[in-house]
Amino acid sequence: MTYRAHRVSWREVELAEVEEDEEKTEFEPQTADNGLFSLGWYHGNLSRHAAEALLLTNGQDGSYLLRNSNSKSNSYSLSVRAKDSVKHFEVLQCGSYFKFGFNEFPTLKQFVEHFANQPLIGSESGTLILLKHPYPCTVEEPSIYESVRVHTAMQTGRSESDLVPLAPPLGTKEGYLTKQGGRVKSWKTRWFILSRNELKYFKDKVSAEPIRTLDLTECSAVQFDYSQEKVNCFCMVFPLRTYYLFAKTGAEADEWIKILQWKLSQIKKQPQ
Repeated sequence: MTYRAHRVSWREVELAEVEEDEEKTEFEPQTADNGLFSLGWYHGNLSRHAAEALLLTNGQDGSYLLRNSNSKSNSYSLSVRAKDSVKHFEVLQCGSYFKFGFNEFPTLKQFVEHFANQPLIGSESGTLILLKHPYPCTVEEPSIYESVRVHTAMQTGRSESDLVPLAPPLGTKEGYLTKQGGRVKSWKTRWFILSRNELKYFKDKVSAEPIRTLDLTECSAVQFDYSQEKVNCFCMVFPLRTYYLFAKTGAEADEWIKILQWKLSQIKKQPQ
C-alpha cells in the first residue's frame, strides 16, 4: 500500500504549531554521521499519514517512532500513539545537537538513552504521554503471505541494542472457524482474529468483545487432527486444554495451521 503525505497541522512540546508541506520532499540529515540510520526506530522519509496508519493499526498506547520532517531540512518528527490518536512532536537538529522541547542532547547516544528510559511528554492540552514502545523499522513476517513493508511495536529497554531484538512478529489473520466446546462437546462457528501473540474468538464478526483470548505463548503445538472425525480439523495444545477447530476448506485449515505454527516458532526465538 502506498501512502501520500497530506497537509495537516501539528504541535510539538509546548512550542508553536507547525504545518507540514503537502508535497513530501526528499530529506538528507544535516549531519551525515549522526548515526540515525542505525537507530532501530528511525523511519526516514515515512510520511505523517503512513506513521499514523502504522501506529494505530499495529502499535499500542505509548508506541513511538522518529521520522524526517516534511517541512524543515534540520528537523525530525516524533510520532507517538496516545490511546486512539497519534500526536506529532518536533525534534530539531542544531549541528550535532538534538533539541526536543526544552531538552538538548549533545550526542545521539544521549538522545537514544533518553527515549529508552520511558520519559513523559506534556502537551499544551495538559495530556501526559508515556513513551514506552519504540516502533522498529522492520519486523519478520510469515512467508505464506505477500511480502510487504510492515511495522510493529516493541518493548522498551535501557539501550538501543536492548530494544531491537525484542520486536515481536506481526503476522495477522482473521476468519470463521468452527470450534468444539469445552464442557459441552458441541460445535459452534466463531469469528477468530490472530494479532501479535493472541488468538481471540468472538460470537460473530460484528461482536465487539471476544468470548476468549488465547495466549499463544502458552501454546505448545498446532497440527492437523484426525481424532474428531471432522474434515479440515486441527488442534491447538495448551497446558489445561486442547482446542479442536475446523475450517470450511482444506486450504483454509492449512493457512491457519501454517501461520499459527510460524507464530509459535517466532515466540520461541524471543528472549524469556
